[in-house]
Amino acid sequence: MEVGIGLPVSAPELLLDWARAADTGPFTTLGLLDRLVYDNPEPLVALAVLAGATSRVRLQTEVLLAPLREPVLLAKQAATLDRISGGRFVLGLGVGGREDDHEAAGTDLHTRGRLLDRQMGVMRRVWSGAPYSDTVGPIGPRPHRANGPEVLFGGFRPAALARVARFGDGFLAAAAPSWIGPLIETVRRGWDEAGRSGEPRIVAQANVALGPEDVLDDARTAMAAYYRFTGGRADRMVEGMLTAPASIRQTIAQYADLGVDEVMLYCYGRDPGQVDRLAEAI
Repeated sequence: MEVGIGLPVSAPELLLDWARAADTGPFTTLGLLDRLVYDNPEPLVALAVLAGATSRVRLQTEVLLAPLREPVLLAKQAATLDRISGGRFVLGLGVGGREDDHEAAGTDLHTRGRLLDRQMGVMRRVWSGAPYSDTVGPIGPRPHRANGPEVLFGGFRPAALARVARFGDGFLAAAAPSWIGPLIETVRRGWDEAGRSGEPRIVAQANVALGPEDVLDDARTAMAAYYRFTGGRADRMVEGMLTAPASIRQTIAQYADLGVDEVMLYCYGRDPGQVDRLAEAI
């Protein structure tokens, strides 16, 4: 079982401290979420900076809201980050469900899934090195991986789960152990039915915070603000945050029993000392 860290977004100037600490181990991946109408750093720019400050950990968008972006430029950005990081970049993608993000980007909330499907066809073509069209040549740089960076899809609805086998390499599941099982089964069944070889990579997410009460309060406040758009669901999510080493270890074990390949311990508090506390906890 691999364990990564989801980075907080409320203090971009501290992300280098988090990344350098995590790169020393035992963590495998740094994850960064995406919003447009929110006070967070743009994830591709931020991860490019963190790529230069690290040498070992993977760098993962969790998830990048692809429909908000033009696909050719996104493909070029992803290939660049994959190339300069030596293949450490993982492109986690989702459609985004916040109306304000789509309004600001000028995209249609109701067709975002179909748009992502079209985007994936464009990006795979760009990453292959083939000419973009009959009148436009190839778009570089060639990514580190022959067919582009590893692509994971997040989501819960059938169309999102089916997208893993159609276009991706794995599934990002922001779900508790108590209800992640059927999602994983659906993704694996779709993978087999599509005739894909091997197995999809499964990455789960757990919200955590370790430290004194002021650190925990900071994390709860930040998490509540991020999920405020969901209404009462935000309070339930904050209540479910794991704040004890024993509960974190138990949750990791539960995911392992379900065949999850990696757990991202997502942190909303800004204190970089959480990296060492989490390393000791696991």
